[in-house]
Amino acid sequence: MSEAIERIVGAYVKLRNRKALEDMKVHRQRLMTELKSAHGRFDLSLLIKQLDDEIAVTELGLWMLNTAAAA
Repeated sequence: MSEAIERIVGAYVKLRNRKALEDMKVHRQRLMTELKSAHGRFDLSLLIKQLDDEIAVTELGLWMLNTAAAA
């Protein structure tokens, strides 16, 4: 997984920038949808897996914000 994404998400969590995290998640989901629809020409499974991992990190960041807000 990309250390850069982890750092970016960590910074947004520290800044409590929920909108940026949500935008990142939506953008990656849109990219995944487009890549999945382009199947057949190239093997995009590694890129799709990377995007899936980045979405998971972003969701973790959103969960951390929710947990901090509830406390």
